[in-house]
Amino acid sequence: MTTVKSVTRHLLDLTVEEHTLTVPLVWGDPTDTRTIDVFAAVVSRAGGEDLPYLVFLQGGPGHEAPRPFHSSTSPAWLDEALAHYRLVLLDQRGTGRSTPVGDGDLDRGAASVAEYLTHLRADAIVRDCEAVREHLGAATWSVLGQSFGGFTTLAYLTTDAGSLEDVFITGGLSTVDRHPDDVYALCYDKMRTASERYYRRFPEHRDAMRRLVDLADAGGIVLPDGEVVSRSRLRSAGSALGTNDGWQTLWSLLERDPTSNAFRHDLMHAMPYNGRNPLYFAFHESSYASGHATRWSAERTEPADFRDDPTLFTGEHIRREWTESVPAFHPWRDVALELAEFEWPKIYDAETIAASGATGAAAVYVNDVYVPLEFSLETARLLPGVELWVTSEHEHNGLRSGPVLTHLIDLAHGRRIR
Repeated sequence: MTTVKSVTRHLLDLTVEEHTLTVPLVWGDPTDTRTIDVFAAVVSRAGGEDLPYLVFLQGGPGHEAPRPFHSSTSPAWLDEALAHYRLVLLDQRGTGRSTPVGDGDLDRGAASVAEYLTHLRADAIVRDCEAVREHLGAATWSVLGQSFGGFTTLAYLTTDAGSLEDVFITGGLSTVDRHPDDVYALCYDKMRTASERYYRRFPEHRDAMRRLVDLADAGGIVLPDGEVVSRSRLRSAGSALGTNDGWQTLWSLLERDPTSNAFRHDLMHAMPYNGRNPLYFAFHESSYASGHATRWSAERTEPADFRDDPTLFTGEHIRREWTESVPAFHPWRDVALELAEFEWPKIYDAETIAASGATGAAAVYVNDVYVPLEFSLETARLLPGVELWVTSEHEHNGLRSGPVLTHLIDLAHGRRIR
């Protein structure tokens, strides 16, 4: 491992130490000489230079860490984190400044790119974390895992639990042993409930959605990037219902004139998958694959009522047809097809997690449409030292929209939630 660059910046009242390390693409195989860069920013405030470290693992997979600005794009929990820790914002491999994956990689051919992507999983991210921790000279540190970052934390507890002080998990207690089909089938149930709840509040929008589906079927919704929106893509805008205020996004869409520029632009931004980071689309189902091939799990497990009633919204349910119908995904078609057939190695070990002695706290959201409550509670039973906060106050994005981290730190430190 070689340190490529370390730079210190001062952003208003924050000190940001930027570290770029070169690490193996394939950990544990000395015969494979390929390397990638991994970027991490260590953020502190005056007086907090000697606080312990907290590494943040972002949701996704395929999204870089947020940047530490005091703005609408800054993490809402930044101040709370900096009151207790030096915050390590890691760009997970393949994202941000950690050798990002993009359209330019496709020149290597689909098989080569698919093989490359198999080395970007949570277990490899854990090895990158360990390299950064050792580089910073920390014997241990704590971790905050949001969504997929929580999945990665479970992988951390499988292989390197001794490196962790407290673990904080928000909407990220994944199943550790169930098949992806089980997860996506249950997520359809969650989206059915969320859809019906929405239409009970705004019953007139069901007819509005039917009209939009008819328009999409006729090829009448064309986005600014040229995508002719299919009904399955249109329905995926319902993914917004998985966030605290996402119903407002959906409401605004269904109130707009579908022939207007505003509708087309807003729909393009409301759908959960786009061309900004193709890794999120091509790699997404793998996040639930521990010892399985996914084979388009979300598509295969679609219930009959979802096929019959196009007004039911979908969430993070990927469709194979998008590799043909979405211009941004079409170049990734062959890569996605290869990954769907790949037999992903087992990444979690329930017995090891249960024996990890992990301490900390986890938020589980009752109405989570992405990481189902039922499977989260199964996994929570493996972590008796991690205090559990089961709440219907927030949706999946609770960390970004409320004082969730404050509550978790209070729980972990034995203070009551007020």
